[in-house]
Amino acid sequence: MRSLLSLLRAMLGSLRDLAPIILVIAFFQLVVLQRPMPDIGGVFLGLTFTVLGLTFFVYGLEMGLFPLGESMAYQFAQKGSLSWLLLFAFCLGFGTTVAEPALISVAGEAANAAANAGFIEDNPAARAGYADGLRYTVAVSVGLAILIGVFRILKGWPLHYMIMGGYVIVVVMTAFAPAEIIGIAYDSGGVTTSTITVPLVTALGVGLASSIRGRNPLVDGFGLIAFASLTPIIFVMAYGMLI
Repeated sequence: MRSLLSLLRAMLGSLRDLAPIILVIAFFQLVVLQRPMPDIGGVFLGLTFTVLGLTFFVYGLEMGLFPLGESMAYQFAQKGSLSWLLLFAFCLGFGTTVAEPALISVAGEAANAAANAGFIEDNPAARAGYADGLRYTVAVSVGLAILIGVFRILKGWPLHYMIMGGYVIVVVMTAFAPAEIIGIAYDSGGVTTSTITVPLVTALGVGLASSIRGRNPLVDGFGLIAFASLTPIIFVMAYGMLI
């Protein structure tokens, strides 16, 4: 019974989160464009599936993966094995990013745009290779970002200096990177911090900071996502400069 009530609360939360998007689309479609909704039945069915999918996804994260991430971080910290902890951090960042739906979508669109602009051959193999290269470049960069972020928590290094140094590198690289890759690089930094990566990486940071004496989960536990959104910009611009 308690699980059912939690699921219903999650569904109401999903409806509340989607309501502004639905209202904006409906307002501009009906009031500004003054056109009826095309295929209203399909739109309603799609919204229903979206609400259900978002509900089960978020509920599953909160019930299983979020506590698991905190628990594993705590156990690695208690075990005292730095190498295994850093390897786990890299694999977590890499794995969640590879599975990120937003990144898969952006990589595919970037490959189509590159093919249409003549930067790569316009065939399925070339597009797939370009998209996979971009996707795995971002995944490796996020894995390294989480590894660095975990090491920062262990050492107690200040977050703001590292973030400022990273953006100095971004600004310098922007002046030398090909113009065609800059927009993709900046967008890659945003799409990595989405539905799969953020909950698990945040759970890792908070769990790790909670298990180390002298660390504050609020101050030290958060900030991994900042690294995860910064390093893809650097790596994708380097990818563009090399490829």
